[in-house]
This record gives sequence, C-alpha cells and structure tokens, in this order.
Amino acid sequence: MARKIFVGARIFDGERFHDDKALIVADGRVEAIAAGNDLPDGERVTLSGGVLSAGFIDAQVNGGAGRMLNDEPSAASMAIIAGGHRPYGTTSLLPTLITDTSEASTAAIEAATEAVKANRGVAGLHLEGPHLAPARKGAHLAELMRPVEDRDVKAFIRAREAIGTLLVTMAAEQVTVAQVRELAEGGVTVSIGHSDCSSEAAEERFDAGARGVTHLFNAMSQMGHRAPGLVGAAIDHPSTWCGIIADGHHVDPKALRTALRAKRGEGKLFFVTDAMSLVGSEKDSFTLNGRTVRRERGGFCSKLVLSDGTLAGSDVDMISTIRYGVTYLDLTLAEALRMATLYPARFLRLADRGYLSPGARADLVHLTDALTVTATWLAGETV
Repeated sequence: MARKIFVGARIFDGERFHDDKALIVADGRVEAIAAGNDLPDGERVTLSGGVLSAGFIDAQVNGGAGRMLNDEPSAASMAIIAGGHRPYGTTSLLPTLITDTSEASTAAIEAATEAVKANRGVAGLHLEGPHLAPARKGAHLAELMRPVEDRDVKAFIRAREAIGTLLVTMAAEQVTVAQVRELAEGGVTVSIGHSDCSSEAAEERFDAGARGVTHLFNAMSQMGHRAPGLVGAAIDHPSTWCGIIADGHHVDPKALRTALRAKRGEGKLFFVTDAMSLVGSEKDSFTLNGRTVRRERGGFCSKLVLSDGTLAGSDVDMISTIRYGVTYLDLTLAEALRMATLYPARFLRLADRGYLSPGARADLVHLTDALTVTATWLAGETV
C-alpha cells in the first residue's frame, strides 16, 4: 500500500479545522486524520504552516491557459484548461461549452467522455446553451438559441451516462417542466440560467428536479417586490444551489452578502469562476464567436468585455474568489473554503470529493496564511 503522511499544516476537512494533526493518504484516498504522535509508516510530506484542504471544484470553466473549449472541444483542450487552473488550487472542474452548434456540443460530449477517464482533473462537462433566452443572452449568440426538444432530452441522458457528470444550463422559457423532470430522473444536473422567467416558472422547474441556478444575479430576471424573478426564486427555494462569480465586477458585494444571509436550507451559494482563456495566460484579448474580448485591468481583478462593454466571462481564478469572499463578503475562511469545495461537490453529486474524511479522493491544495497556493495533489500525487 502506497501511503503518504501530510504534516505541518492545519487541516480543513470540509467542516472544521484540525490543529496539530496529520492527514494520512493511502492509494490515492484519505485514510485518516490522526494525532501526530500515532502515525503509521509512510512517505512524509512536511508543510510549512498554512492550511491543507480538499482541492477546489469549479463547475463553470470556459477556458484557461490560453485555450477556449469552444475553439477546440477536444480532450486535449480540456487537459490544457484543467492544467491552467491547477496552480490556483482547482483539482476538479467542468469544462464549459457556451452556446454553439450541435456539432460542437457533440464533440464536447465525446471529449469529456475521454477526459474524465484520464482522471486528471476533468470531472464532467457543463453545457451552457444553446437552450437559453435571447432576452438574457449576455455574451452568447442569440441566433443559436432554441427550445429543448425531446430528442435533446434523450441525447443529454445518453451523454450523462457516458460522461458520468453532466451539467446543463437552460432558461425556464426553453424547457418544459416535464422535460426537466425527465432530465433529472436521468441523472442530468439541470441549472436554470440566462432566463427572463417569472419566479413561478422557476419554482415549478426547481420542484421538478432542477438543482440550481447559473451565476446568480447575472443574465436573469431580477428580484422586485411584487415580481421576485429568478433571483428571488433561487434564494427562496430551500434546495436550490446557486453558483456565484465573486470577482468584484459581476455582482456588487452588497447583493452577494444579502443573498448569503438570506439563503437557507440544503442549497447553498458556491463559487464558480466562469473563467475564459486568459486565466493563466499573459494575453490581453481573445476571440469569442468572431468577436474580440479584451482584458481591462483594474479593481480586485481584471474584467473581460466585448466592444459594447458587455461582460464576457471572467478573469478570476478560484483562490482569488476565496480571498474575495473573506475580504469583501464577511465569510469565515471555513465557509469560503466550503464554497469552493464541499458545496460544489454536493451540487454536482461528486460523492468522494470536496472534503477530507476516510474514503474521500485525496485531491488536495496547500494554502499559505495569506491565501496563496503552494501545491496541489491529484489522488495524493503532486501535480
């Protein structure tokens, strides 16, 4: 049995911190958290203070390391993107294909099936479109948007069976309650987003099995005192999970703090990056569906915009969202870490990730006290 023993750092197991303890990893999985004076034989990994946590999980990653998934939906692209985010603590992610042709979607499904088997950080696939609402298109191409057809439902269920984890973002206007129910029963994770729907329409789909909303507050009907919209329905519904982009540009911190205080029940807010290709790259622009997206530096982090000023994804990485949460959202470090580990794992039903208890996959990240990443491990191996 190959065993590693991590010592010298506080251990965050997903629920609480452990001081003066060691994390024991055997054959790529957590064996125990044990007192330092009662350790088995094994390779010692000595850390210089800081925090050892489960690796971060990102459910929405359009690109990284200079590569956009839409430009080349292949397993090789997914590996490059995953590698580009690993220095920032992300050990599991869903490469995300934004609205594109059916051929691109098919290629992404085939690529994800291969990439997940490689076991190098690709945990599934996120299809964000084409079943979105043109009224809330954001940076997506409205001309490619369309309603869900029954053949799409069957194709998504087949894809989920092949990949393992499939997340699809859909507008409530483009998918029926019956279709949501069939998708959920087929194991597909449905998230409502890019939608101008009423709160009632959203609630019907949540009750039918839609598990979450995509980037809460952005590209959706807002909360009014008589028309709560998708924002109000998502915050109010107890089992609905809400991804948030915490970069200082997408959502005002006052709105995020309010949502964090208001959200009650099983469903929680969790961090996503919605990152584009410039994360992990020194470039200042890239092309998205024939349109130039440029990096504007300033603020907590840079922002990415089209020529008309529309936000086009983000330039943030996962460790930066944790720092933002602690600094601007009044989060404890424990809760900020949960929003990057335990909560996205539960949303995506990744049963062996997001925490450090016996049997969990030993995907790890070591952080300094200043919340910078020093090292990551996949299944206990340094990467």
